[in-house]
Amino acid sequence: MKEILYKSTRNSKLRVKASEAILKGLSDDGGLFLPTEIPTLDVSFEELSKMNYREVAYEVMKLFLTDYTEEELKNCINNAYDDKFDTEDIVPLTFADGAYYVELFHGATIAFKDMALSILPHLMTTAAKKNNIDKEIVILTATSGDTGKAALAGFDSVPGTKIIVFYPKGGVSFIQEKQMVTQKGANTKVIGIKGNFDDAQTGVKKLFGDAKLRDDLSNKGFQFSSANSINIGRLVPQICYYVFSYAKLLSEGKIALGEKINIVVPTGNFGNILAAYIGSKMGLPVNKFICASNENKVLYDFFKTGTYDKNRDFALTNSPSMDILISSNLERLIYMLAGDDDEKNKEFMHELVTEGRYEITDSMKEGLKNFYGGFATQEETLEQIGKLYKDTGYVIDTHTAVASRVYDEYKKTTGDDTKTIIASTASPFKFVGNVMKAINPAGVSDDDFAMCDSLSKLANVDVPRAVEEIRDAAVLHSDVVEVDDMKAAVLAFLK
Repeated sequence: MKEILYKSTRNSKLRVKASEAILKGLSDDGGLFLPTEIPTLDVSFEELSKMNYREVAYEVMKLFLTDYTEEELKNCINNAYDDKFDTEDIVPLTFADGAYYVELFHGATIAFKDMALSILPHLMTTAAKKNNIDKEIVILTATSGDTGKAALAGFDSVPGTKIIVFYPKGGVSFIQEKQMVTQKGANTKVIGIKGNFDDAQTGVKKLFGDAKLRDDLSNKGFQFSSANSINIGRLVPQICYYVFSYAKLLSEGKIALGEKINIVVPTGNFGNILAAYIGSKMGLPVNKFICASNENKVLYDFFKTGTYDKNRDFALTNSPSMDILISSNLERLIYMLAGDDDEKNKEFMHELVTEGRYEITDSMKEGLKNFYGGFATQEETLEQIGKLYKDTGYVIDTHTAVASRVYDEYKKTTGDDTKTIIASTASPFKFVGNVMKAINPAGVSDDDFAMCDSLSKLANVDVPRAVEEIRDAAVLHSDVVEVDDMKAAVLAFLK
């Protein structure tokens, strides 16, 4: 098998192995790691259609993580995709109102982040052994709600690691916050910040870019890494569920071999839809990538105009995991659109930091022809949840509803009847207040757990184990700091 190395989006000459890229998370120059080339699937979709999720995951990941042995990689996969998931399929497909919803929320924390964060700790600790790392790995992560808990659950009590999660206080749902602040594990720390997700993400990036801090901590036996979607160890596992979903549709006779599909993704940081795009470069037959935004529609405007502009008001919405104005993973797409030109990419990223905006070239805009951007308001999001429930009895969360609404608008606008999968990124129980507001306003109350019980009856679905576990759990993390005090908070935890 051909060895795949990784380069930085800000230094094309850099070359590191997959395990090194996973350990570092972010390149020292501030760039994001990308493979030197995107490999092509070496098994047919006919073969893939006969495989279970773990087998498909291996066939995808072996092509990217070429310095992992077969035994090492299969061990990581089998440890990740086990009975933490409440369904044998791992990612079941549900057909509702003309589209296939790929349910990515059947893991331990009932959000799509589990798909990658269940395996990342195994990939990372294996990488540490392979590279003879004797330092304790310190995971620094900013979350808009879901990454935090999924990362905490993944790294809880993993030997040789510590994890620090920053989240915007007041900017996540009740269930999301309760999941994080009740997290057990002596190696875990959860810290609220007085700011929004972009502030948290920018603060974490500054910590990664602080050479003196990095050297000081290295001398004390620590090494930073990231569990955010900027880590290639997050991005590669996300490709797997798009390949598996296509193979599943093929096995069930829903599509013909080679038939193209549309993929709709509710997105904020752009990692989830980028994984689908990379999948298409591997051979996944895709017609359109439909990028669904909420009222923080910076990506919608980018696809419409070719200008990325974060100079706008930040909206706190009912789909908080998408409340993002700096979509970090977009840098990977920009780099690819620029023909792997690291200097051009650096210019754009410098403009984003100094001016808050950049405009891509006309030739780069040509590379976006398979992308479609749409957005949904908060009112439209709730309307979509109510409509789908009324018409089909199927209940979706607010983020999935943004994607569902944008897809409906896309169909009306284009008349495109290509078979479509929608990434269903979180359980409706995670955003129960807004879901109840949409399907049964009379059932809305201040008691989120009582609403979960009501929703269980309405949707005819058991309350997820992840919710039951936190009903009476004690709050173990209560620190809230200013953005400027994030570094001090990290040092205090590491002592």
